This record gives sequence, structure tokens and C-alpha cells, in this order.
Amino acid sequence: MSKRPYPPCAARRFASIGLVALALALLVPDATLSAAPAASGSSAKVPTGAAAVQDDRPPADPAQFARCLGRLESTARSRGISDATWAAQLGGIEPDRGVLASLDFQPEFRTPIWDYLAALVDTDRIEDGRAMLAEHATTLAAVERRFGVDPATVVAVWGVESNYGRNFGKLSLVRSLATLSCFGRRQSYFQEEFLTLLRIAQEGHVEPGQLVGSWAGAFGQTQFMPSTFMSTAIDFDGDGRRDIVGSVPDALASTANFLRRAGWRRGESWGFEVGLPDDFNTSVTGRRSKRPLSEWISRGVTLPDGQAIDPAALKLSAQTRAGLIVPAQRDVRSALAPAFLVLPNFDAIYSYNAAESYALAIAHLADRLRGGPAFHADWPTDDPGIGRAERRELQKLLIERGHDIGEVDGLIGSRSRAAIAAEEERLGWPRSGRAGRRILEALRR
Repeated sequence: MSKRPYPPCAARRFASIGLVALALALLVPDATLSAAPAASGSSAKVPTGAAAVQDDRPPADPAQFARCLGRLESTARSRGISDATWAAQLGGIEPDRGVLASLDFQPEFRTPIWDYLAALVDTDRIEDGRAMLAEHATTLAAVERRFGVDPATVVAVWGVESNYGRNFGKLSLVRSLATLSCFGRRQSYFQEEFLTLLRIAQEGHVEPGQLVGSWAGAFGQTQFMPSTFMSTAIDFDGDGRRDIVGSVPDALASTANFLRRAGWRRGESWGFEVGLPDDFNTSVTGRRSKRPLSEWISRGVTLPDGQAIDPAALKLSAQTRAGLIVPAQRDVRSALAPAFLVLPNFDAIYSYNAAESYALAIAHLADRLRGGPAFHADWPTDDPGIGRAERRELQKLLIERGHDIGEVDGLIGSRSRAAIAAEEERLGWPRSGRAGRRILEALRR
């Protein structure tokens, strides 16, 4: 999303509070808390203290921070940031070393796909999303007329990025971006985001007290980085402010505008699940390796139930170009896992956060919001992931066995993981601390 040192999709990796927060709090056994790039999307509270990520770095040097801010202040002045804005936003600020610990953490690339999707596309998020579609139907229809992006896709992004406005993140954007501007990797990138954030504050688009979000600087209902806000955010409610924090219409329209600018094609699908022959050569897979549907059909690719692909029935042509992805290949080398032919709209979603697992979560959640089914094929694991309702059940079972895990909230934090590991040891299993279906079913007995 930044035009500077990273491609558009790469900047989005830092943006989303929901995904990192969710992976840290719910998915990753060796993490202790959620941080952000994005989308936690838990209906319960989501911890967002970046400092809780395991880190052995020395304390950030206050003198170095002061020198860096001095240089940035001169740059800010040259870009029209007033003395009053600088003083209001930077007065008494100290570096937050915790955000540096989150800089290299990308759960989209570390978490098994079956855990990742179980957390992001669960019963809670589907039911809540359908309620949001009904509640905001008029706004979403107007958004679709203007930008061409269907309501389910817009709401799916909203659901993953902030759990429909419940989880924005709690870290000071100014402090986080100031810290990242002066320490760690990618300082030039974060300096531009920091200066852009000051411009947003000065122009009054967002209330000062609402300048909170992810460790990386993403904020609002659908977690925009400041530079993306400036280039893409829309004043859809007509109040003269582009407020993606306090205005749901502005946030939904801004999200649709981002996808449109990323190449979204009105009225087209993102893709569909397919079945592969047992001996399929998976070396030809890849989102970017697009081939005509006729070629995939000739290679034996079918619908997931084994029926032949009929392009016309899918409102496509035999020459429509699609890429084939098999997400579980990252974890298990097998063609017998869910596979998907993906179209340009999948690429538009991918640009929001540069991970195929993220794009698939948005695409699948959108399908489920429309009433579509779960995936036909099973993931190649004997211990599937579980959603938040099942995590809450697991936590209750742990409490019944005498474990002090704190609140039953569906977030698998350090105490829940320790309790799971203890139960695994009691059962004679290797200690992992992972919340999966196997341990849940064992404790149900």
C-alpha cells in the first residue's frame, strides 16, 4: 500500500490488527499475546500489547529517540505540520520497545492453514457478519453501486480486520510509529507513515483520542495504514471528514475503494474450490501462474465433488485465466488437500494483506456470509483447528479440571496454553499447548 520501499501488498502486511492479534492470542503456541498486523477478530476482548511478544532486545535508547525525533520534527515542519500539532501529539512521548518485537512476526506465514481459517471463519464471525449485512444493507448497496464491490466481501474484510468494529487495537499510533521510525528495520517506511499520521491528526479526520490501533500503525474499522488512508479513504456519510474509526459508512466505502483500486472486477467471483487427481503435478500451482480454464480442465481439475467444470455454468469462459493454489502445501506436501482456482478478484483481496491464507479467509468468509458451504475437502491433518465457540468450551473444560486460566473468552493465552500442555502430559501426549479438536474431544470424555 506504500509506494516507497515495498510494493502495495507488502505494506499491508503491517496493517491489520486482526490477523496478528488473532494468531498471537489464539493460534501460536509460543506467543504470549496479540500484537498487530491485524485482524484479530475475536468477539471477546483481544489483547493488543505488543510488549508481550517474547523479546530479548535491550531497552530503546531515549537519547537516540530524542535525536531521531529532532530530525523528524524538521521534516514535519517542511511538510506543513504545525508546532501545535507536533506538541499535541509528541509531548512527553517515550519509545515503546514492545512494538519492535512484533516487527518480524507474520502469523499468516507461520500458522497451519487449518488453524488460521478455523479462527477467522468460524460460526461467531459468520453469524455476526450476516447480522451486519442486514443492519447496514442500505449503506452496503450504495457502496456496491459506487465501487462495484459486493456487500459480503466488504463485510468479510470488516469482520477479519476488527471483528466488525469491536477490536481496533489499543496502542497509541503516534508512539508506535515514532518508535518504529527511530529503531529497527524499515525505518524509512515507518517515518513516512508517522508523518502521514500527523497530517491526518492535523486535518481532523479522526478524533485525537481515537488515534489508537495496531503496533504497526494500522487503525480504524478495517485497519488502514496512514498512507493508505490518505490515498484511499472516503467521506461516504458526507460530514466532511474521512473517519474510518467512528463512521461505519466511511470505513465500508473506503474498503471497497481500496479493493476497486487494487483491480476488483464488478460482478465477478474470487474463484472456487476444485478437486485434483491423486497424481496431480503441484509444481504448476501458484496464484500468479494463471492459465486458461480449458488447460486446467485438460489436466484433470474438476469441481470438488468430482463433477466436470463447466465454465458457462460459472459465468466464465473456457479462456478465463485462473491460478491454482493448494494452501496446505506449505504444511503438508499433498494434492489431496483443499485446492482452489483463483481469479483476479482474489488478487485484489491479496493486496489488502500479502498472504494467500489471508485472501482465502476473506474470500471464504464472504462465501459463507452469502450462505455458501464449508470447503468440500478436508485439510490434511488429524487434529483440525477449532473456532472461538469451541475454544470457549475447551477453556470451561480446563477450568473444570482445576486449571486457573482466567476469563473464558475464546482467546488461548499463556495460561490456557499451559493448562492444555499439562493435560497433554497427563494423557501421555507430547506437550504442545495447542488448542485443537483432538484435545477438546479428549477432555469431553
